[in-house]
Amino acid sequence: MPNAARRLTQMHHAARPEAACGQAFRSAAEAWFWTMAALTARREGARRSGPAGVRRPCEPDDILKSLDNLYRSGRIDLAHARILRIWGERGHAPDPTRGAERAEAGLWQQALARLEWPLRVKGIVI
Repeated sequence: MPNAARRLTQMHHAARPEAACGQAFRSAAEAWFWTMAALTARREGARRSGPAGVRRPCEPDDILKSLDNLYRSGRIDLAHARILRIWGERGHAPDPTRGAERAEAGLWQQALARLEWPLRVKGIVI
């Protein structure tokens, strides 16, 4: 991460102490799979907002809001969101070495690359 971006992230963490409450995700993909698991559990009637286990610095809706902001600003489109939903529900990323999944793997990578920065700024991803 460039120094200016690192300073911005550190300033943001200092301004938001709640971001330090819980273990941040190692990547946008990890955060996305956690979010999809939480949404599935919610749809099935779970009362908790996120999957049981490690305490996280956000709610699943925080990640969805970041994704929505990317969509509204034109940084991702419906095709990206569709691929994130499909593969998020499957619990694994599309395989770029499989011909049928190659195009979807490209959209998957693009969407997660664009989601990574907003999640870093919020302290959701380290």
